[in-house]
Amino acid sequence: MDDNGKLARLMSATIAGVRAQLVTVEVHRGKGLPTQSIVGLPGSAVRESLDRVHAACAHHGFGLPPRRTTINLAPAGIRKTGAALDLPIALGLLVADGTLPDDQLSNELCLGELSLDGELRAVRGVLPAVVAARGDGIRRVVVPPPNAAEAAAVEGIEVIALRDLRGVVEWATGDRQPEPIPVERQPPAGAPTEDLSEIRGNPIARRALEIAAAGGHHLLLAGPPGSGKTLLARALPGLLPELEFEAALECSGVYSVVGMLDGRGLMSARPFRAPHHSATVAGLLGGGNPIRPGEISLATSGVLFMDELPEFSRGAIEALREPLEAGCVRLARAQESHEFPANFQLVAAMNEWWFVALMPVDDKGPKASSWLPTEPEWGWRAPQET
Repeated sequence: MDDNGKLARLMSATIAGVRAQLVTVEVHRGKGLPTQSIVGLPGSAVRESLDRVHAACAHHGFGLPPRRTTINLAPAGIRKTGAALDLPIALGLLVADGTLPDDQLSNELCLGELSLDGELRAVRGVLPAVVAARGDGIRRVVVPPPNAAEAAAVEGIEVIALRDLRGVVEWATGDRQPEPIPVERQPPAGAPTEDLSEIRGNPIARRALEIAAAGGHHLLLAGPPGSGKTLLARALPGLLPELEFEAALECSGVYSVVGMLDGRGLMSARPFRAPHHSATVAGLLGGGNPIRPGEISLATSGVLFMDELPEFSRGAIEALREPLEAGCVRLARAQESHEFPANFQLVAAMNEWWFVALMPVDDKGPKASSWLPTEPEWGWRAPQET
């Protein structure tokens, strides 16, 4: 190392909303008072990464002598969150110290959280990060094994999945050749398994469900408790076709950001989300710090089921208006704005006495004919005397 020290550059990514922003990790190790600093708007998890990185390097015998260390995360004006920058920071320190050759890691995307013993742990948002890397011309990514399937689902990308920091160092020095990762397409966790062919009775509701599936219509189910409204709603995803590649990529990207892809590749089944009626507006639309998508975005390309619709707050119901019209959720904050996908089918259910209470009333009772078809089972019934 010369008097000016050595500079290492590696590519990584951070998540902003449901999209990824590529990050250049620059590591400089030079002479001077031994200090360590990370600049470029790092979040709390990023600032804590140096402790994990030094413990992981020491565990595998990669000594890092005390030097003046500066780590820059470019572009500096975007906040970096999450623990996915652990691996590129560790590799950058080893390259700047001369332990690793810099040519092997010059055009790879590196993502991964490090444990204190150097094991690579899964991180969120790998799928959108790999999509962003492909758009920037990067053709090889280094990720933890639990994230390998979602990374390999992006066409034209070579995936390097290794268990720990030593394995990555051995691969970078040419001492190890990792095995290829197969692509998997599986339904999301908790996907409904009900099939419409298993449901008996309710011919009008079944017909309405088939029409809604064919035309992409929203649906309101009204009936007494136990009449099968929830069962019918859970059967709707089974009537819909499998996700096309672009839709599966968008839907799986949302699940990847929130950490619900569970180590699988692209989703093939339509998602089904059924939030509780106590859900807040932020829970439906998205929010938090850092900002995350809500139930509406998790249901994109699938079904959002709102059981006991009148029990939802007025604000939550009113918040559905714009996403239903625009097919997306736009959230604006003081320093940032995000757009989340929201192309879903809404299925709502409520008890029939609520439905009767909402209908126009005259001296002869509710005007069911103005709201509902004329079939007898859909008409208004007077309460039975007891």
